[in-house]
Amino acid sequence: MSALAQWGNRLYTGKTSYPFVGKWKLWFAIALVLLVVAGGLTLARGGFNLGIDFRGGSEFTVSSVQSTDVAAGERAVSEAVPEAEATVTNIAPGTMRIQTDELDDDQTLAVGQNLQQAYGVGEDRVTSTYIGPTWGEAVSQQMVIGLIVFLVLVTVLMAIYFRTWKMSLAAVIGLFYVVALTAGIYGATGFEVTPSAIIGFLTILSYALYDTVVVFDKIRENTEHNLEETTRTFGENVNLAINQTLVRSINTSVVGILPVGSILFIGAFLLGAGTLRDIALAIFVGIIVGTLATIFIQAPLYALLRRGEDRIAANDARVLERRAAGEGAPVGTDTVPA
Repeated sequence: MSALAQWGNRLYTGKTSYPFVGKWKLWFAIALVLLVVAGGLTLARGGFNLGIDFRGGSEFTVSSVQSTDVAAGERAVSEAVPEAEATVTNIAPGTMRIQTDELDDDQTLAVGQNLQQAYGVGEDRVTSTYIGPTWGEAVSQQMVIGLIVFLVLVTVLMAIYFRTWKMSLAAVIGLFYVVALTAGIYGATGFEVTPSAIIGFLTILSYALYDTVVVFDKIRENTEHNLEETTRTFGENVNLAINQTLVRSINTSVVGILPVGSILFIGAFLLGAGTLRDIALAIFVGIIVGTLATIFIQAPLYALLRRGEDRIAANDARVLERRAAGEGAPVGTDTVPA
């Protein structure tokens, strides 16, 4: 049996256990610090780097270029319009995209001519268009609507499936944290917020929810007969469930990260497929944050929400009394601190 399989077996049987629930204060403090740091870095950079779809501006596309030098496009814009800031991206093999603030007709013509000379292409290879901010606003509105509908459906369906609103509450709070931290990390890196990035933010919700349901389903199985439990407290049973699904959570994350990481690092950075960076970064970070949030935030939070219930608290007290009387304790578990 491999070392990973042995480790997984020890986690499942409770012979090896990590105190995910028992050290909830530490995990919550770390989660808060990460959120504050990511938000602080984003604010230090002047907020989110909104793409042209959200702020409006002029966009040029140069095709059939021999060189994908970004600096050439930036010089072409600055020489024509010194006050304009240009964002140059290699969006596909032989194709460059140049985005600037809104330009008038004369400025647009001058930039177009400079781009022809900079990349050695004909007039028919350079196209320009103006993008208004209203389209980006519409995308943002649809994103908010989609997010609200998604969270409402998640709350209702999880409450019905797991038969407790506290599990739904823990899941939704965790999903909010996943989106907030992912957005904070995204903003801290300075990547442009584009419609692709918005799609990425919404995509990670489904992944994070999948991992949450897997862990919560095991928690429900472990705590279904908790009032008859004589060896473990409610928090210890929740902690056991997290440990039992830990290997699966890690494997699922790795399987998701590998292809997305390939798109992000190989496709975007090495091959220059700039259009892939936005959505790939959002999904890459979101997968990692989503898995960690399930283990360190949502599951411990659910244990905290339930431990104060009268029947659960009474049974936990009986378990601890038996343990104090020397009747034994479960191997490899931890107790939720009072």
